Amino acid sequence: MSWPRIDGLRVMEIGTPGEMRQRLNGLILEGRKKGTAGLLSDYAAEGEEIEQVGERMPLVDDDGRPVAMLVITKVETHRFIDVPWSFAASEGEGDESIEEWRDGHRRYFEGVGTPVDDDSLITCINFERDETTA
Repeated sequence: MSWPRIDGLRVMEIGTPGEMRQRLNGLILEGRKKGTAGLLSDYAAEGEEIEQVGERMPLVDDDGRPVAMLVITKVETHRFIDVPWSFAASEGEGDESIEEWRDGHRRYFEGVGTPVDDDSLITCINFERDETTA
């Protein structure tokens, strides 16, 4: 199972469909959210490579329609317990500490059926909006 593509580009689907995706996409469109985290194990399970710096990815809504074009600016993999605050803050979701970020992400990953522990590998992706397209 591979990620959806638009015009040959892998798409970026943030969060789960519905209210969460709408809220997170809104934060990106406002310029507040410039990062997202995923489980490294999901890449292998889905037959996908980790994003590359410079890669362009359409950000899509619940219906798979592009709402913005993102450009990947930084990609790092950390153990869950070692994700730096600088990255967590870049997610722009209002967390006030790394502990709050960890609690929220533990709940999210558990809610989608993939609980994490301190040693789970997390891919930390930073991006910018490409204002020249979308």
